[in-house]
Amino acid sequence: MIHPTAIVAATARLGTGVRVGPFAVIEDDVEIGDGTEVRAHAVVKRYTTLGPGNVVHEGAVLGGEPQDFGFTGAASRLVIGSGNRIREGVTIHRSSRADGTTTLGSDGFLMAQVHVAHDCRLGDGVILANNAALAGYVEVGDRAFLSAGVGVHQFCRVGRLAMIGGHSKVVQDCLPFVTTDGAPARARGLNVVGLQRAGVPSESIQALKEAYRILLRSGQALEEAVAALDALGDPLAAELAAFARSARRGFAHAIPEE
Repeated sequence: MIHPTAIVAATARLGTGVRVGPFAVIEDDVEIGDGTEVRAHAVVKRYTTLGPGNVVHEGAVLGGEPQDFGFTGAASRLVIGSGNRIREGVTIHRSSRADGTTTLGSDGFLMAQVHVAHDCRLGDGVILANNAALAGYVEVGDRAFLSAGVGVHQFCRVGRLAMIGGHSKVVQDCLPFVTTDGAPARARGLNVVGLQRAGVPSESIQALKEAYRILLRSGQALEEAVAALDALGDPLAAELAAFARSARRGFAHAIPEE
């Protein structure tokens, strides 16, 4: 299942049913799980692990050296889960730290020309639309959706089931369950469609609506607001509170009402 023009290093470990397309390159110290497909001209750099059932499209480069002036060639890693679709021209860099790891979970969809920098951590089911770019040390929660052209500053977090609007400039954490948009990005409301598609029950969505009002519209101090979210007794409201409480860069607030 390896095209004769592909270059596969002798120490690369390929599982059952792996397909490698024309002119693809797989370097030393790479592990590729069963049934994964690496298409034409894609490059899988050393210290990269891909789980089973991934599809790596044409021209993607996985595990490249980080774009970090402090990087000295350390043996760091990129670890990718299973069932991801990684489209044309995607670049994902390995960690800039010795023994560090950049991670992508399972069942994600990274569209054409996406960039994921060193030491990022992406959960399961994440969708990054065309030309979205994550700087170093960014964290993206499960089933978050980043629209086309979104740029995320280093060390920012995007919460679980968040939705980020196209071409947003993200310089602070983006709350889970919330739609965030703009430059700079600001909270716009609950990601109701995403929550419904994820099977979140209506009572939890109602609790999150109240939590959104308390956190972003009530004018309460942060500690007072997050305590009120905990008091709602809903696990998703409590998750929103915990995320807001732990935001080291602050989080994207709503646009003030006129």
